Amino acid sequence: MADPQIIRAVTFDVGGTLIEPWPSVGDVYASVAAEFGCQGISPSALNDNFAAAWRAKMQFDYSRGAWRELVDATFAGLIPEPPSRDFFEALYGRFESVEVWRVFADVRPVLAALRACGLRLAVISNWDQRLRPLLERLDLARHFDATVVSIEAGCTKPAPEIFHRAAALLGVPPCSVVHVGDSASEDQAGARSAGMRSVLLERGSGSTGRGRIRALTELPGLLEAPGAGWGLD
Repeated sequence: MADPQIIRAVTFDVGGTLIEPWPSVGDVYASVAAEFGCQGISPSALNDNFAAAWRAKMQFDYSRGAWRELVDATFAGLIPEPPSRDFFEALYGRFESVEVWRVFADVRPVLAALRACGLRLAVISNWDQRLRPLLERLDLARHFDATVVSIEAGCTKPAPEIFHRAAALLGVPPCSVVHVGDSASEDQAGARSAGMRSVLLERGSGSTGRGRIRALTELPGLLEAPGAGWGLD
């Protein structure tokens, strides 16, 4: 049987963990809308609407149609006609570009350090077909031994199946994997249900505690601590 104290692999969420929209979702949405004649839309209002639509989403499968509905909800009340009639495709395509994404400063050094320790690395992400080419363009794909994307897997986090798929691709038992992500409901709960350890990344938070970090730079030390296999969440 696998020794549950031995950590052999680390898996990562993407959005909010490795990268984030830049300068913000609202800024990108407003910029594309302006190109189609919808001038002066507040990025702040778009950010608020997007956050509300994201919280309200139900059974979101990350398909193009699901994104179309979410974008229409984000612009509701701000423009006369929904984006799906005019510029959704342009907006959808804009998020394929590296220009609207920022890689967090702690990501590349930590990935390199974990690789140097002999750990296998993978991505487990609720995303669509745009993720693989985006990771290539951002020069992040080379750090990972496997990439599991929900639109391809046919299930989304927190379903244990998507975590099990990553462990299988890495060739390690789930109990030897630590998953890192910024969502308690998707990353932390999903990893637990799959038999993995979890680390909750709370960027900008002042809180600390078992299985919680405020920056990825804290991760290597947490994994190297004596008895780390038992000390993680």
